[in-house]
Parts: sequence; C-alpha cells; structure tokens
Amino acid sequence: MHPWVGAGDDDRRRILAELGLTSIDQLFASIPDGVCVDRLPIADGADEGTVRAELASLGLANLSLDCAPSFLGAGVHRHVQPSVVDAVLSRAEFFTSYTPYQPEITQGTLQAIFEFQTLICQLTGLEVANASLYDGATALVEAALFAHRVKRGKLDRVVVAETVHPMYRRVLDTYAAPASLEVVVVPPRENGRTDASDLRAAAGDGLTCCVVVQSPNFLGLVEDLPAVAGAAREAGALAVQVVAEAVSLGLLSGGGTHGFDVVCGEAQSFGLAPGFGGPHLGFFACREAQIRQMPGRLVGETVDSGGRRAFCLTLSTREQHIRRAKATSNICTNQGLMALAATVWLEAIGGRGLRQLAAACLARCEDLKRRLAAVGGGWRLAHPAGPTFNELLLIGPGTGAELARRLAERGVLAGVPARTWGGSWPDGLIVAATERTTVADVDALVRAIGEAT
Repeated sequence: MHPWVGAGDDDRRRILAELGLTSIDQLFASIPDGVCVDRLPIADGADEGTVRAELASLGLANLSLDCAPSFLGAGVHRHVQPSVVDAVLSRAEFFTSYTPYQPEITQGTLQAIFEFQTLICQLTGLEVANASLYDGATALVEAALFAHRVKRGKLDRVVVAETVHPMYRRVLDTYAAPASLEVVVVPPRENGRTDASDLRAAAGDGLTCCVVVQSPNFLGLVEDLPAVAGAAREAGALAVQVVAEAVSLGLLSGGGTHGFDVVCGEAQSFGLAPGFGGPHLGFFACREAQIRQMPGRLVGETVDSGGRRAFCLTLSTREQHIRRAKATSNICTNQGLMALAATVWLEAIGGRGLRQLAAACLARCEDLKRRLAAVGGGWRLAHPAGPTFNELLLIGPGTGAELARRLAERGVLAGVPARTWGGSWPDGLIVAATERTTVADVDALVRAIGEAT
C-alpha cells in the first residue's frame, strides 16, 4: 500500500464545512491572483526530461539576491558563506540527527552544540548560553518569560523600546496576553534612539521584570547600552539586549560587558542564507546566577568513566524531560543543525575575520550614507548624525512602499518599507549594506534614485 493516502472528496467537503466554506477557491482567496497558480503549463504525461526543462525555465523568472543590486535587510542579512559550512551540514550524522539524548553515541553533536554555546558567550559577554532557539522573535519572548521567572512572577510589566524589531514585538504580544504580562512600548526620540530616561520612567519602581532594547536597533542605530542597563537596575528590572544583526558583535561589545542580564536575538547572519521565512537561529545568553531559569537545552562539559573529556545534556528542564508544567520552556527542538551552521561559520571566519567582516560592513554602510546624503531631490537620511551599523532610514518623495516599488521597477531592491509593520518613525526605506554590497550596487541605487525622482 502507498504510504500516503490523500484526502478524498468526502474528506474535503467535511473540512470545508468545518471552516464554513463551500469551495477550495474560497480557502485560498487570500492569495493574490498574480501569484496563485492553478496548474503549471506542463502537458500531462510529459517525460522527466521535459518536466525538468520546463521547471528550470520557470525558475529563471525568479529574482534572487544575486540577480539584482540588493539593499534588503530589516533583520535578515546576506553575508559571505564559506563552502565548508554546507559541506559539514550535508553530512548525514548531523542533518539526520535530532536530540542527543544518548551522550555515549552523540559526542560529536554535543561537542558542536557546546562550542556554539561557548562562542555565543564570547560574543555577548555573558557567562552561559543555551543550545539555541527558533529565531530572534522567540528569543525575545523567552527573555521576557525568563525575567518574569527570575522576579518570581511578581513583576508583570515588560518595557520594550519601540525600535525593537516590530515583528519581534508582535510575537511578544502574542505570548504576553496568556502570561498576564503587560507590554509597555517606549517610542524613540527624534534622533531615532531610545532615551534611557524614557525607559526608566516607563519602568516605574518595582513594577517591571525587564527593560528591552535592540542594538543596533530596527533603524540601524546603535543604542546607549550602559545608560539603558543603568536605567533597568534603578527600576529593579533585568536589562535585555536584542541583536537582530549578529555580525555587529564583531565590532560592538555585547550587552554583558555593559551590565545587561540577558543578550538574545537572531544569528541568521552566521552562515544561514536569506530565505523565505527561514530557517533562522535564535540565541540566548544570561548570567550564571540565573542559569536554572534559562530556557531550552544546555550542553555541559564533564568527564567519562575513564577521565576523558565528554559532553552531555544538563539542566534541560523542558516539559518533555522533567518538571512538566514547571519547565522553563516548551521548545521542541534545539535547532541543532542551524546552531551547527553558525558554529562552523564562526570558526571558519575566526575572531579576527569576524572583526574584519564587521569593519567591512561598517565601511560599506558609511560609504552608502555619504552617497545617499548627496543625492538631493527630496531624498535625505532620517538620522544623518546617528551612529549606525549596516542599516539606515532613507526618506524620499513618497511612502516607503512607493519608493521600494519605483526603485524595483528600475532593477534595484532598494530596501524594506519602514512602516510595513507600523512604527512612529518616518515612512521611508530601511536600506542595508553588508560586505556583499559592491560599489556597482551603490552606483545602481543612486542612479535609480535619480531616475525615480
């Protein structure tokens, strides 16, 4: 018998009736006609060679980041990709493994995860890191829940800078309501940065479990981390730094060195190519004093019966393991393959290489800022004096969505509309530049802006 049995007509009718629909077309009505494909233009009964050729021809219609100058960012960034990353990931013992429950036969996987944790600690300036989370958004959620536990569930307010990635804040809102957490959002000042005094005022006295900022923030600006950490301490709250562009840690000190209790975020930049929604890689680091409240898995170093160095899962208080309803997290995978990719990428690049890479990103972005500041014609930088890393907010004659469309018509993926997910900042384009951005790319952007003005 075939291992998969599809839904029959009766099954489809029952499913549609349960959903209150009468046809399959209604089920997919939210998909725009321009991208909804009823069937491919391939003849029935075509041989394999014909089908492959037709599919290859259709694939050429896709626009990839290698086909056009791209300045897309806003939390997903394109960086150099050493071939060793894919070579290691393609090994069956890694991509077919799940949870290393049996340390005696999974020392390789456990060591790789241990090294990932060690690298995250070195980058964030904190003492312990877990064996990864789904993505930056869920890492923020886990940080808020972590802070709530550390404060013994008595402080229910989470103060978040508005310049934390709006999608991250949406996920936090989803989790906060069932957990009875109050999320207070603090808007930035006119310079695009969040003032520590505003965070302090929102936190109150003895009401807040954590104060959260992202640095570099959603607008690409670097926040004053020491001031924010001080404001959180004064309010009796934990200080949480979110990082959406992990390469920035090659130049900018992690929050742990500035007094932050948690540094979490997105590590997609470490060896994971931009994709349609993922896969991504969340990371989480905290102080050793709060290690028992840390979510997810933790790999520890020990010795075996022969005194040899060995690794094992430890303090894995998931609901599938122990403590059940009292577990610190219900995360159902340690994202092991993605953590492995980040580990291989970081070790292939090396510490000096990461600093050089981050410096190259900074230089490309500064050159981009200089070129864009001179464009004129109604185009300007929203925060020309602010310290930035990799990204900036560009204002032009029109909304961000209009600007993106007009520049795309001229062959340039100019950035992400800044108001896509709301926000109190000006309506423009979040423009990103990394070491992959060439002088020719910048020339094409400036030329397209001139033509679109």
